[in-house]
Amino acid sequence: MVAFAAQDYWFTLDPGLDIETGRDGNLETYNNTRLVHLQGGLGDKIYISAVVYESQGRFAQYFNDYAESIKPDGGNPAIIPGFGIAKEFKTDSYDYPIATGYVSYTPNKFFNLQFGHGKQFIGDGYRSLLLSDNASPYPYLQLNTTVWKLKYTNTWMSLRDVRPEVTADGSFRTKYMANHYLSYNVSKRLNLGFFETVVWENDNDRGFDLNYLNPIVFYRAIEFSTGSRGGNALLGLTYKYKWSDRFNTYGQLLVDEFSSSDVFAKNGSYKNKTAYQLGAKYYSAFGLPNLNLQLEYNRVRPFTYSHNTVVLNYGHNNQSMAHTLGTNFSELLAILRYRYQRLYASAKYIQATRGLEFIDPDSDVFYGGSIYGSEDFREGDLNHELGQGNTVDFKHLELDGGYIINPASQLKIFARVIFRSFDPEVSQVPNQKLETTWWSIGLRTDLFNWYRDF
Repeated sequence: MVAFAAQDYWFTLDPGLDIETGRDGNLETYNNTRLVHLQGGLGDKIYISAVVYESQGRFAQYFNDYAESIKPDGGNPAIIPGFGIAKEFKTDSYDYPIATGYVSYTPNKFFNLQFGHGKQFIGDGYRSLLLSDNASPYPYLQLNTTVWKLKYTNTWMSLRDVRPEVTADGSFRTKYMANHYLSYNVSKRLNLGFFETVVWENDNDRGFDLNYLNPIVFYRAIEFSTGSRGGNALLGLTYKYKWSDRFNTYGQLLVDEFSSSDVFAKNGSYKNKTAYQLGAKYYSAFGLPNLNLQLEYNRVRPFTYSHNTVVLNYGHNNQSMAHTLGTNFSELLAILRYRYQRLYASAKYIQATRGLEFIDPDSDVFYGGSIYGSEDFREGDLNHELGQGNTVDFKHLELDGGYIINPASQLKIFARVIFRSFDPEVSQVPNQKLETTWWSIGLRTDLFNWYRDF
């Protein structure tokens, strides 16, 4: 919309929106987002990008129920998943402003430094078991190093625990996360990745632990030296193999707490906190240009991402920093995407078995179905199985199609319908048995992923 430039700098300013209306049964739904997107460059080494969103909305019942179930301490009614804390708007809607942005500095071909407020995603899948864009934005500092066949990414983040149990003097609890991810192109076909992350809190007023600023240190050793509950370290592996220009497979393995004797004994130990992903992508499927197919399986054992000191879990703003479904589930998903000139269509089907917690004020038993529970309240050390607790049969079908008005800004007109089935063993708010048909139409500047499939 607005652009100006000189020999050594340039800036652009674009408005955007996400205006949609729809219905879930008798419930009228809507979203009203206005945004401003600023981009710019100073010389050939500095790039900036910032987006400010002002939004109000009301969503399908299951979406509203979940948003309110993860509400923060302090009186605000909800946290909009993937966005942030919402305040009341009128009598039945939410107001959820948000701002994201970063400054990028590239001094040479080897290094890139970013400082911003946003999200990260690691992996080749629709989901990520290592680090995803599921949670609300957060401040971060990132260093990217590219040498030979290696790309090494270090990221340091400041996160929040917003539960009433840890709020003090009206201030949310601060915790920190550091991770590094080494991506290695073994050949033109094979890529391997090695991931490590650690979460710690401001206990004993240690603040941001300078030990974790070292970009090449082994975090698990530092975490061990800070005390038995001084931090929470996780390890991960990724792979991608390109069988041809049109077909590749990928996968991830995450180890939260590894005890080889318990894992290989197959005795259902709670210490077997592991997760894995297997997936495949098929481009121009069956020889039809722009028809892309994806099949993916994700499996996460109970207690993964949680910690006996709850603040040290793998979460931010009451949301998982990894998979949208949290923990204790198996999921199979299939995605079809097609584009013809500016017309597009997609279909996504998800089927999952989930294990959630029972809502019982008279019992503290923790089944490993939430990352916000303490392992200290587990029911024994052995015989923990995937899907234990309040077992849920979950199905989600999402159809989306429309026309891209402006490819440069991804402005599109769209229609979407969601068919969702949520069938728990015990129906309890917010995890009650629910069949949903949610349709929406609208006009959207498509700058971010918005997950409705939980």
